[in-house]
Amino acid sequence: MNKVMLIGHLGDEVKLHYFDGGNCIGRFPIATNETYTNRQTGEKVTNTEWHNIVVRNKAAEICEKYLNKGDLIYIEGRLKTRQWQGEDGATRYTTEVHATDFTFLGNKGADDPRGDMASQGGGAAAQAPQARPQTPVVEAPEEEDDLPF
Repeated sequence: MNKVMLIGHLGDEVKLHYFDGGNCIGRFPIATNETYTNRQTGEKVTNTEWHNIVVRNKAAEICEKYLNKGDLIYIEGRLKTRQWQGEDGATRYTTEVHATDFTFLGNKGADDPRGDMASQGGGAAAQAPQARPQTPVVEAPEEEDDLPF
């Protein structure tokens, strides 16, 4: 099984790239933190991991429209590793999380109204937990459709 679930903050704005035929891909990094207390020193230690996220088509457009650097997001997806030849001729690799579902959990500014996005993205919306009203769950569409949202 290849499944990844992450909760983290955006490290940069969503960058879109459009292809012939109208399809697009969005990329952005998120940071996840692990915090623990060192038993020997009693010092609080935080480790940060960076993850490259990839979203496609309508889901990418939704992310670009509603996400900003620093926003908190929940991502579900699968890992994919790609390789390419660098300018120096060396083979390079990168591992990305290809998102299948995501939920906007919050943002830096409390006064930033975003509205209810639960039905956007062309996918099925799930109920958000009671502690976070109006947090959308958006499933990345598998195929292009003619819906206006």
